[in-house]
Amino acid sequence: MIAEHPFAQYVRILGKGKTGSRSLNADEAYAAMGMIMRSEVEDVQLGAFLMLLRVKEESFEELAGFVRAVRETLQAPSIAVDLDWASYAGKRRQQPWYLLAALALADSGLRVFMHGAAGHTAERIYSEHVLAELGEATARDWQDVSSKLEQGNFAYLPLAQFSPPLQRMIDLRAQFGLRSPVHTLSRLLNPLAADYSIQSIFHPAYADNHQQAAALLGQAHAVVFKGEAGEAERKPEADCRVKSVHNGHLSEAEWPRMLDGRQEKLSELPTTELLNAWRDEHISEYGRLAIQGTIAIALQLRSPELNQEECLAQASAIWNQRNRQRLSATATENL
Repeated sequence: MIAEHPFAQYVRILGKGKTGSRSLNADEAYAAMGMIMRSEVEDVQLGAFLMLLRVKEESFEELAGFVRAVRETLQAPSIAVDLDWASYAGKRRQQPWYLLAALALADSGLRVFMHGAAGHTAERIYSEHVLAELGEATARDWQDVSSKLEQGNFAYLPLAQFSPPLQRMIDLRAQFGLRSPVHTLSRLLNPLAADYSIQSIFHPAYADNHQQAAALLGQAHAVVFKGEAGEAERKPEADCRVKSVHNGHLSEAEWPRMLDGRQEKLSELPTTELLNAWRDEHISEYGRLAIQGTIAIALQLRSPELNQEECLAQASAIWNQRNRQRLSATATENL
């Protein structure tokens, strides 16, 4: 008789049908993801596990357990960071204005660390590619992250560079035709243990899980909101519900829309538009409000005592005081 594989218990918990299945508790999720990260799981088991989670929808306890297991494998050094910024969705309808918001915050003195994954969904543009075209090349490793933060208060490190197993699971989207819970847990990683973390989701129902998982993981300060295309970018034409965690206290706030009407999907997303906006050569009202609205959410994360009007005023000042020479010759050459 063939002995049962040790990972089979976790597939069984999720797959015993409508009445027999249940979510994993945090310890079970931690153990299961630990086995996956150590390559102790067969590919067929991994596929079944991820898709059962996808159908069920992962719980915040599962997410917290998964993140704990992955963090133990990262081997990230101690690097001071003010703001952790997850970027895993990509854009297809509007420009990635959030990138200019992050760079403006870096110019204001905050050390911003962004991480993400690219290429998993067709017809989208991703942070690492756009940043490279803007002259903000992605980091190669943790040492490069440290150097870039010292030089310009901003660094982007692709998931593939610090967690190849997670990148492999994200790449399975092409085989599944569906995203898996890996897209969610990656947003919660905060690899450098920053006290402040900004995340976004596409489906509003996931916001509670992000918020509660962050609290369970002991994240000191975090915000999560429905951003444009799932990136951490305020949508000016929509009300924005922001869920926060501050030292274990969970709260939420409604940010009213900044613009009437609905933006049409852009047929092209040329990086030159971002470069022109940064240089003050041309920027749409939508783009300006998306940038300032995103900065304002990050500011209230950092200083929750500020009201929305104060955050927006400071966001406008930060945008106006950015270093316009930051995206200069290198960006022009890349374009």
